[in-house]
Amino acid sequence: MRRIVTPEILDSDDCPPHEVEASLRDMGLVNRWFGGVSTTRSMIERVALARGRNHFSLLEVAAGLAEVPGIVAQQLARKGITLDVTLLDRKHSHLASGNRAVVADALSLPFRDGAFDLIHCSLFAHHLEPEELSRYAREALRVSRIAVLINDLVRHPLHLALVYAGFPLMRTYVSRHDGVASVRRAYEPEEIRQILASSTASARIEVSRHYLFRMGVIAWKKNFAPQLSDAA
Repeated sequence: MRRIVTPEILDSDDCPPHEVEASLRDMGLVNRWFGGVSTTRSMIERVALARGRNHFSLLEVAAGLAEVPGIVAQQLARKGITLDVTLLDRKHSHLASGNRAVVADALSLPFRDGAFDLIHCSLFAHHLEPEELSRYAREALRVSRIAVLINDLVRHPLHLALVYAGFPLMRTYVSRHDGVASVRRAYEPEEIRQILASSTASARIEVSRHYLFRMGVIAWKKNFAPQLSDAA
């Protein structure tokens, strides 16, 4: 299935606020039911096991309503792993109120080197073209102390068919349009591995497949990468 880039409505500044909120809530439903939460939880558990740590500061990039890190933090707390989460998004209107949040460009993060243990994004990477994804990875690695985590879709014809089948679950036309566009412009695991490996020579890249056409990517900082025998 060839990658096709179609503009997504949520990326536009013209989307009405009530449609933005409805679509972000649809995205939260998809993350809870269809692998988004479990993919991120699995990656953080992988890092915790590899590093022997149970507390991490985490920057959530393109955070939106931040349901994924919120739910994951609750689930991990039951296992003794705690997250100190900061949110970042390009627009204040995309962020849920009451959270520690920053409005900024994901490709130019306004933080010092090594400001957070982990940099995480969910359903963001496919919005970026290869050069932008390379730039994001370099910037995220600069700001991270341990690793950069990417949770995203896998492009596949069956995945596209499942999105169409899920139209009745979606509250808004924005979700229906953007859901189809997201799968069409998503990367395949080997594509994202090659993009990141070619642009972040100082990192080791791990890519894993997860439930219902999700993938998890861990780009380890050089000094924190586990031994190859420990790889997932």
